[in-house]
Amino acid sequence: MTEDFLKIQNVSKFYAGVQALDNVSMTIGPGEIHCLVGENGSGKSTLIKIIAGVVAPNGGEIIIQGKSYKNLRPIDSINEGIQVIYQDLSLFPNLSVAENISLNQLIEEKKKIINWKEVKDIASSVLLTIKKELDLKEKVENISIANKQLVAICRALLRNAKLIIMDEPTTAITKKEIDKLLSVILDLKESGISTLFVSHKLSEVLQIAEKVTVLRDGKKVGDYNAGELDYDNLSFYMSGKKIDRSVFDYHEGADQKTLLEVKDLSKKGQFKDISFKLRPGEIIGMIGSLGSGRTEVALSLFGLNKPDSGTIYMNEEPVKINSPRKAISLGLCYLPEDRLNQGLFLRQSIQNNVVVTNLRKILTKSKLLNYSKKHEYAKMWIDELNINVPSLEVAVQALSGGNQQRVVIAKWLATDPKVFILDSPTVGIDVNSKSNIHNLIRQLARKGIGVIMISDEVPEIVRNCNRILVMADGRIVQEVNTIDITEDKLFDLVSSNSKNSEG
Repeated sequence: MTEDFLKIQNVSKFYAGVQALDNVSMTIGPGEIHCLVGENGSGKSTLIKIIAGVVAPNGGEIIIQGKSYKNLRPIDSINEGIQVIYQDLSLFPNLSVAENISLNQLIEEKKKIINWKEVKDIASSVLLTIKKELDLKEKVENISIANKQLVAICRALLRNAKLIIMDEPTTAITKKEIDKLLSVILDLKESGISTLFVSHKLSEVLQIAEKVTVLRDGKKVGDYNAGELDYDNLSFYMSGKKIDRSVFDYHEGADQKTLLEVKDLSKKGQFKDISFKLRPGEIIGMIGSLGSGRTEVALSLFGLNKPDSGTIYMNEEPVKINSPRKAISLGLCYLPEDRLNQGLFLRQSIQNNVVVTNLRKILTKSKLLNYSKKHEYAKMWIDELNINVPSLEVAVQALSGGNQQRVVIAKWLATDPKVFILDSPTVGIDVNSKSNIHNLIRQLARKGIGVIMISDEVPEIVRNCNRILVMADGRIVQEVNTIDITEDKLFDLVSSNSKNSEG
């Protein structure tokens, strides 16, 4: 029987009275693809940091290749062959691909003079081991996130990695790039290198994992063979709740007017001949790989990306949307994919974030802020959306991802929108919060708001939309009704159009 590479036995960690981990045990074998899942606050990040030697546990034992550690240091973890690839990747953007891959090895060898041929040879050889090609001369700041991950993996392999830990590696990459990353993980397995894969995307976990460890509230729920799991029971293990998996049920009114119509909208190099209609209470899904033009279309509808040609109609009247202010006045609002940088004022209070889109309602006759009215107005929306906040005065950056997203939605609902455009509304959000956001979106539709939902996730689109626009190369290549398509068929449709666009 092959000895486990890593054993974690009864590890616990306290933070100022908070039990981050409570007697957690886990094993990872040589060449094993092991997934670690759990909602935000479950203890995943703490466990990763303990394995990396960055955080010392309050109790328990870590055994690496038969060697026991009570207090593992970062250098011990590295020397044992453990490499962590965090979400920020920790690369040097101004250096080339070859330099980023080779730099650590050159430093360890205490090279005083750089031999550029050696730098290139080191990078080329390690890329060969993962069967991938990259432009070695290109600066890292100019390559895709997926290729940056390959650079980080190559750098880890040069440190004689035996276990590579990947923290949410697929958050910001396309389906095609995800497939490429998963193929690299399989190649690492063939070389006897283990992978600990941390992800919120359960479809990827089920696709790649051999074993899955589930954490909830700092405790281990269990270890499972991937073959005995499906989306539903894995969601249940993570949240402790049965997740609503019902599909969105849309009923068209007999004499319903068109709420929004886009006709032949085009912008050179981004999208071409975009045409569709949106009715009150409808949720239209927009899906396609990055570069398909979907976000660019959304930005044009919100006045942030002026199209070259085409017409936009609101309530069957042509309109010109040349700014977000104009879009808001017409009843459109836009939830961006990057909620942290584009959707929120992170250091401002929750109530300031909620009221910022509708300050007129909380001004006195002298055009000064009415602080009492501001508090009441913000509280009304916080209560309406069931946002879990300790205080309205707390900075919004202190909230969980799901509650932050609800604050963004509250901010826009305060404008009394007719059309709500949501770009990747559940990216980086755990499974229970994701379900809550989906339910909220459906409630908005039932109130007559027209919704455009942009997403990479096929299950999200199929279960929450009544019509789906499939995009590739800046065009709508197909429109389908949700009742006429399965998740597998939509997945194949998106993948085939993505491949066709590459060719």
